[in-house]
Amino acid sequence: MQQYETVIVLTPLLSVEVAKEAIAKFTKILTDNGAEIIQEDNWGLRKLAYPVQKKTTGYYHLTEYKAPGELINKLETEFRRDERVVRFLTISLDKHAIAYNEKKRSGAFNQRKPKTEEAAAR
Repeated sequence: MQQYETVIVLTPLLSVEVAKEAIAKFTKILTDNGAEIIQEDNWGLRKLAYPVQKKTTGYYHLTEYKAPGELINKLETEFRRDERVVRFLTISLDKHAIAYNEKKRSGAFNQRKPKTEEAAAR
């Protein structure tokens, strides 16, 4: 099974509960078809880089998972059918991206250096 990352942007007109319901629907599609969810990250309401369907903001949600390749087409078809989804992007992760995501999950980034090292660096 290959490891993937999918970011979906939902329309900003949804309430938080309806947005969570939509995300749960897509997560259920993944798990029902044999995918293993590794991480989910809700980025919340953010500004879009450019207007899409006359909307300037959207609810962003990132899901990292392991799944068979055939499942991606089925999932993306469901994204296209659902009118709540404004945009989506699925990326197949290589070994470097997987290692980076593991480090990010473990908290290896954005940690403060001990004070002795900070003083020595100045």
